Amino acid sequence: MPRNIVFETTKAQMMTMTDASWGLPDPDLHADLYADVPVKRAIAWMVDFVVILLLTLPILLFTAFTALFVYGFVWLFVSFWYRSLTIAGRSSTLGMRLMSIELRNSQDERLTFGEAVIHTTLHMICFSFFFPQLVSAILMMTSARGQGIPDLVLGSTALNRSR
Repeated sequence: MPRNIVFETTKAQMMTMTDASWGLPDPDLHADLYADVPVKRAIAWMVDFVVILLLTLPILLFTAFTALFVYGFVWLFVSFWYRSLTIAGRSSTLGMRLMSIELRNSQDERLTFGEAVIHTTLHMICFSFFFPQLVSAILMMTSARGQGIPDLVLGSTALNRSR
C-alpha cells in the first residue's frame, strides 16, 4: 500500500542553513545578515555614547556638579547598566536598534541577561586598553561574521535585524 509522505523541515535540515559549529547563520549563504554590520556597529556606538552622556548629565545637575570629581566612575556605572539592560531586553542597545542590528548568541538567539552582562564587561575591558580595542575593531572589519573580541569569547555576533 502506498503511504502518504509528509515533508517537514527537521532541525537537522535547518542546520544546513547555519554553520553547525556555531549555530549562527553562515556568512557565505546569508551575506545580507552580515552586510555593513561593522559600520553600523560603529555608528551605533556613537549614538550610545550620546545617550549615555544624556543619562549622566542629570546626575551632574542633581549633585550640583560635585559628581565631576568621580565622573569617570559615574560614566562607567551608567554605561555598564545601560548596555547590560538594553542588550538583555531586546538584544540591542538603542544605537543598535536605530541601525537595525542585534546581538545573537551562538545558538542564534537573543542574549540572556547573563550573556549581556558578560558581553558588556568584556566590551568595557577591551575598550579600556588601546591594543585590545584595536584588535577587536580589526577583527570586526575582517572576520566573516564581523566579531570582535567579546563576540569571539561568547560565540556571539551582531546581525542585521531580519526577524
